[in-house]
Amino acid sequence: MTGGARPLLLISVCMLALVVGIVTGLGAVVFRALIAWVHNPLLLRHWSFYYDSSMSTPPSPWGPWVILVPVAGAIGVTFIVSNFAPEAKGHGVREVMDANYYQRGVIRPVVAVVKSLASALAIGSGAAVGREGPIIQIGSALGSTFGQVIRMSTCRAVTSGQYVMWMLPEPDEA
Repeated sequence: MTGGARPLLLISVCMLALVVGIVTGLGAVVFRALIAWVHNPLLLRHWSFYYDSSMSTPPSPWGPWVILVPVAGAIGVTFIVSNFAPEAKGHGVREVMDANYYQRGVIRPVVAVVKSLASALAIGSGAAVGREGPIIQIGSALGSTFGQVIRMSTCRAVTSGQYVMWMLPEPDEA
């Protein structure tokens, strides 16, 4: 063990994984509500935290001006990411792999917040992107933050991150 990391028993690691999994699942639910909170006022002109993406969206009350909604979303996303967490750019999976291999599994805590806001704005304003990559990066940022707080060893953090990445589909398959 190096860097002041404490050894963890298998049961401790399993319990930590359970906590991180639950927090990440709750983060995914909040992320979907955040997407609805952005989508509904921008495209439907009503406030709601509920949006069913499998249902067809009615015609926008904005008429032909609805074409400007994704443009405004893109400007907002660019501002948020470039000013607060440049490592939150991209779809998420490659950024998590980069953090595992080149930054010893360390992802700054602000990445979870910035990725949540920027991705919700992008998806909610009509960008043609998915929820899976951002949820992976948000969950990884939460897990990395938790690992930093409890001073988990770099080897264990990167190994657990590699197991997560092994279980995920390739970015093109997601």
